[in-house]
Amino acid sequence: MSEPARSIYWEAPEHNHIEKTADWYWVLGILAVAASIASIIFDNALFGIVILLAAMVMFMTGNKHPRIIPFEVSMRGVRIDSDLYPYATLESFYLDEENHTGPQLILKSKKLFVPLLILPIPEEYIEDIEHIVSARIMEEHLEEPLSHKILEFVGF
Repeated sequence: MSEPARSIYWEAPEHNHIEKTADWYWVLGILAVAASIASIIFDNALFGIVILLAAMVMFMTGNKHPRIIPFEVSMRGVRIDSDLYPYATLESFYLDEENHTGPQLILKSKKLFVPLLILPIPEEYIEDIEHIVSARIMEEHLEEPLSHKILEFVGF
């Protein structure tokens, strides 16, 4: 029997890229203008401006292709790009093998502003990753947040 891996390294895109059609941009523009006009009618011009700014940001980032990010699971912790998350800062993990975009490792962090870390993982590393991580933090059923699911549905 071979010795389990001490460190696993892979690269993956930072998010699932979905090509957007011209219709997608038209719908975004129409919804943003309508919501902004409604906001102004209801005497909240500032919110109308915020809606238009958010729509502009969505227009600009809509077709941006994702960067390729290096990931590593090691004895010290989990590295995402250049950020190391030691196991002392992580509460629990869950390996979601049934996700429609492919298997992913979900980590619950103790940090306030980074509650969940979601890493896409190659299928061939699932067992090795589980072996390394389960020896250091407990497994708990975690799910991708609703906000992520909504953004994926919209095309981000």
